[in-house]
Amino acid sequence: MPGAEATAGAGTGSPADAAGAGAGAGARSGSSDAGPPGRGRGPVVAALMLGMALAALDGTIVSTAVPQIVGDLGGFTVFSWLFSGYLLAVTVSLPVYGKLSDTFGRKPVLITGIVVFLVGSLLCAGAWNMASLIAFRVVQGLGGGALQGTVQTIAADLYPLKERPKIQAKLSTVWASAAVAGPAIGGLLAAYADWRWIFLINLPVGAVALWLVARHLVEPQRTKPVRRPRIDWAGALAVFAAGTLLLTALVQGGIAWPWLSAPSLALLGGSAVLIAVTVLIERRAAEPIIPGWVWRRRTIAAVNLALGALGLLMVAPTVFLPTYAQSVLGLGPIAAGFVLSVMTLSWPVSAALSNHVYNRIGFRRTAIIGIALAALILAAFPLLPYPGEPWQPALIMLLLGGALGLFQLPLIVGVQSTVGWSERGTTTASVLFCRQVGQSMGAALFGAVANTVLASRLGGTGDLDSVSHALADPASLTAESADHLRRAVDAAVDHVYVGAAAAAVVALLVLVFVAPRRFPVIADKPEG
Repeated sequence: MPGAEATAGAGTGSPADAAGAGAGAGARSGSSDAGPPGRGRGPVVAALMLGMALAALDGTIVSTAVPQIVGDLGGFTVFSWLFSGYLLAVTVSLPVYGKLSDTFGRKPVLITGIVVFLVGSLLCAGAWNMASLIAFRVVQGLGGGALQGTVQTIAADLYPLKERPKIQAKLSTVWASAAVAGPAIGGLLAAYADWRWIFLINLPVGAVALWLVARHLVEPQRTKPVRRPRIDWAGALAVFAAGTLLLTALVQGGIAWPWLSAPSLALLGGSAVLIAVTVLIERRAAEPIIPGWVWRRRTIAAVNLALGALGLLMVAPTVFLPTYAQSVLGLGPIAAGFVLSVMTLSWPVSAALSNHVYNRIGFRRTAIIGIALAALILAAFPLLPYPGEPWQPALIMLLLGGALGLFQLPLIVGVQSTVGWSERGTTTASVLFCRQVGQSMGAALFGAVANTVLASRLGGTGDLDSVSHALADPASLTAESADHLRRAVDAAVDHVYVGAAAAAVVALLVLVFVAPRRFPVIADKPEG
């Protein structure tokens, strides 16, 4: 744990990045930097880690209990909305919470998010059918949006620039631990207790986080006069509507209905219209939810695009690798999860050490090295032998986690350091929003790629889900048929990883040609 007292003005970046700081950057941000005082940071850090744990565990812990949930409530045809509904709510609420935290402060937004998440968890535990559970998951997601964005913003407020990798490494460790522990906890609760405890377990954890935030988080005292805030309700509604339609089209397209069917075309067309309406509303609003400067400043725009590509490429390991491990390598669910989890071990270690790199060569160059390595590692996956050994994809994932730790953390720390306190919430939310949208786009795009490859290998029939289910019962297949299906899945996942490598190349090009050579870092100093 860092020292109790933050050193004033300590947050200077690397020589390459700090060279761009100065009066121009400070004027553009609209305020000087401020954050919670350094004294007594330990309880606040504990609260942030507990809050992040609530959001991080949510997806992994629920996924293992789906059979029990469906067996109790029914609704097998729509159970995917347990995840899609939550994802939609988190994604579309991120920009709104980011702006609210800049307007009213982090503390009330984080407390509201925790309360909404816990209310949603309690409602989920009392759900009486699948429709009610999906609706309550949306409520939970509305709280999760505040948790994800505000926790990351407070982490940047709490630490000066040179110490931010410490808190970011802690938060990365929470995500890594959740990826490993979530499925085990969910499976144990579903098997030996009841699936409703998966949601009830959030209540004591959230209550402790709520108490720590309410008691120990102290907002900065700003001496500048603060005018009465004006909330852009029309913009918030437009962002919600446009985001919901677009993400619904991406999440359900090719699954609930064909891509070129009337529902897909209607949703995509409607989302395009609503996006245009949102832009018009935001350009006229006095205090827009998504300000134009988020895209006019090269640093923020480049980081948004690069992390959007990160969300896209992450679909390959997180969604398709477990299927590859079970269907091609013949591993069980636990062993398949281990192949993926090694990435979550190397990622936080690499992120924690990345400050030694970007303090020497700068944020942009460090991220370029990380994403270039990631592109090469992803492109190496199709070169693995068939069927191969489990340690081979595990090694790929271990190396990929190390590369992405060098890529993501310098960009997040760097972009948060280019804005003052009054803009940091909006900036952080825009980064997370783009990453979430990229993930949704990746799921839709790579799902289509995988199913197209399978269809071509299997004579125009079959999709990844049906093939995986068939391979889960090998006794029903001849050895020749099982091998044919495994080779088809292997080819499909190989193509997905090639697409992920292409996404990494896109991120690389963005950093090379769009991002400024030096991030315009603002030195940490008290507001006034």
